[in-house]
Amino acid sequence: MINYPTIWPQFFTASIQQHFHLLKEDSYKDIIVNSLKFLVDDKRIDLSAFVILSNHVHIIWQPLQHYTLTDIQASFMRHTAKQILKKLEAENPELKEKLKVNKYDRDYQVWKREPLSIELFNEKTFLQKLEYIHNNPVAAKLVALPEDYKYSSAKFYETGLDEFKIITHYSGN
Repeated sequence: MINYPTIWPQFFTASIQQHFHLLKEDSYKDIIVNSLKFLVDDKRIDLSAFVILSNHVHIIWQPLQHYTLTDIQASFMRHTAKQILKKLEAENPELKEKLKVNKYDRDYQVWKREPLSIELFNEKTFLQKLEYIHNNPVAAKLVALPEDYKYSSAKFYETGLDEFKIITHYSGN
């Protein structure tokens, strides 16, 4: 009998509200990396791939143990939004004000509502999304080769080096 996973790896995309380039500076990208590192270190997710661009992130992750995908996504987006807003308050309050929404449940909104999340239920789909993630910085003309982009897991798959020590890995069959 085959033991199928109850939760497949997920391709996740979150975009910054109004496509502002809030993540252009490395210090803002580090907020994303640190949040992913916490989720990995706390054994909430396996992280197979990621890329952080100036106005969006792509991630392939899989919830672990008793964590749900909804909980992981909400926690990630809430925590990173709070950290980004805190940094904007100190460094760029004018830009922070552009994120003001005055909704009943929040004053500011960093991430667009309803991020994309797709189950990767077979290896072919997984590998397509992995390649898509890693080629994003090349398509954006930020680098010539995927592994040259610092805020991506591409270097790990090319060289085995994980600068941030957050990739769980995907070895294929």
